Amino acid sequence: MTIQRIDKTERLSRVVVHKGIAYFSGLTADDKQQDVRGQTAQILAKADGYLERIGSNRAAIISAMIWLRDIDDFDQMNVAWVDWIDKDAPPARATVEAKLGLPEILVEIQFTVAMPD
Repeated sequence: MTIQRIDKTERLSRVVVHKGIAYFSGLTADDKQQDVRGQTAQILAKADGYLERIGSNRAAIISAMIWLRDIDDFDQMNVAWVDWIDKDAPPARATVEAKLGLPEILVEIQFTVAMPD
């Protein structure tokens, strides 16, 4: 069994690849002083970096799980999201309001991605 683990820490791997599927841990923004739109844009840029690293792309995103600190930020998060996604291959997605790990985290996104054949 081959499992690839990317950016491991003592608690988690940022990406785990197994049997043609990449599982991203929940990604958060580095600059948590940004509003929800800014944090979302940072997360998506971070996702682009991991997609490039594993040799995949936005069209291969199977699903996304989005957690928002405040569901009232849904529309602002979506501004960044809609600008970013592959318009011809949008993933399955769910968005929920949640109490996140730190008070300054406004959004967290987790992806499941198909690997190229």
